[in-house]
Amino acid sequence: MKDKIAPFPCSARNVFRKQVCGLKRRLEAIGCKAVCIGLSGGLDSTLALLVAKAAFEEMGLDDGGIHLFTMPGFGTTKRTKGNAEKLADGLGIECETISIVKSCRQHFKDIGHDGRTPDITFENAQARMRTMILFDKANMLGAINLGTGDMSEAALGWCTYGGDQFAHFNVNIGVPKTIVRKVCAWWAKEHPGPAADAINDIIATPISPELVPGQVTEKTVGPYELHDFFIWNFVMNKMGKKELATAAAKYFNGRFDGAQIATTLDIFLRRLFTQAFKRNAAPDGVRVFAFDLSRDGFYIPSDLGLPAKYR
Repeated sequence: MKDKIAPFPCSARNVFRKQVCGLKRRLEAIGCKAVCIGLSGGLDSTLALLVAKAAFEEMGLDDGGIHLFTMPGFGTTKRTKGNAEKLADGLGIECETISIVKSCRQHFKDIGHDGRTPDITFENAQARMRTMILFDKANMLGAINLGTGDMSEAALGWCTYGGDQFAHFNVNIGVPKTIVRKVCAWWAKEHPGPAADAINDIIATPISPELVPGQVTEKTVGPYELHDFFIWNFVMNKMGKKELATAAAKYFNGRFDGAQIATTLDIFLRRLFTQAFKRNAAPDGVRVFAFDLSRDGFYIPSDLGLPAKYR
């Protein structure tokens, strides 16, 4: 018998508690009392920070062990950078600004890139530069680099290999994007004030890695609501391509038309299989639901490719 098709049934409070407990367990196991987080002004890094703050409070650790870095690049907007700073200030945690523009320009010069063409190299170099900064800062501070990427991004491979795909430990990897938004909204409602105000504007901001100006993720890969529906029903209900399309049309009841469902489903299936190599080299993280996308949860060999039945 199939599980219910409604994706990721949960309460925001329970998701948050599992994340906090998972981070506490890792920090206690390795004897670490500090973390580094790249705070972008987006949903994922917001949730990672909230989880870290709660874990530190429960462990009796000082917030000074939470090291925040906002690293503006070529596509960073005033809105996201401002929200990152407002969130940190609202939580009473210092946030250091390290621009990656100068270092990326030098890197482009070193490798013979013109530094202007907004191609995949232009984008990925920024993600890798930020990751290098976070790892090196972690070394300097006796901390771990806390990954922020979520399950939806992992499923799609919507991350840079050797960049934001990697960290010492990831607290969000077991949480899909729609639930990340839900947990952030729950936290803001429970904790009114300046930090909550920043979070509410973060929730209202279009999702983007901001590697080039005007970049909006869902315009490229399709709605995360659909992707999270597909993840749940592909893994938990073992639905094939036709079943997924039919179930989505019924579940969303006109919110997405057939063409959008079909296009997004094709993107989901293609990327789920062809981007498996990123998941298979990913760091440890917290499992929140009945499955995750790790080797011990839901594993696709890196060289399988897209099976003919899903084309």
